[in-house]
Amino acid sequence: MKSRLLATTILVLVVIGLLTVGAPTYAQDAWKKLGRGVVNTFTGWLEIPKGIVDESKANNVFTGLTVGTIKGLGLGLVRTGAGIYEAITFPFPIPEGYEPIVKPEFVYSAE
Repeated sequence: MKSRLLATTILVLVVIGLLTVGAPTYAQDAWKKLGRGVVNTFTGWLEIPKGIVDESKANNVFTGLTVGTIKGLGLGLVRTGAGIYEAITFPFPIPEGYEPIVKPEFVYSAE
């Protein structure tokens, strides 16, 4: 029984791994939209430390801790909401061509 459970778990992980491998052309499709939605849903909170660091570099540490936290919280909520929306609507090409709603596509992606 345990060996069957282990084999099933390994098979599921292999299938998930194969589905998440990105195409070399980075074409926008439903599966990429689903992946982007799931990632942004669970990593939206990373906008808070990113906002602190970005604002600290642009101005000073005090501004980073105050303004950066507020900006990061707002962007985190937007990114998390967009992630939930994209994960739910992944089968539909909304917006046109499965384009990302939030730019950059992921928290630490280059714009």
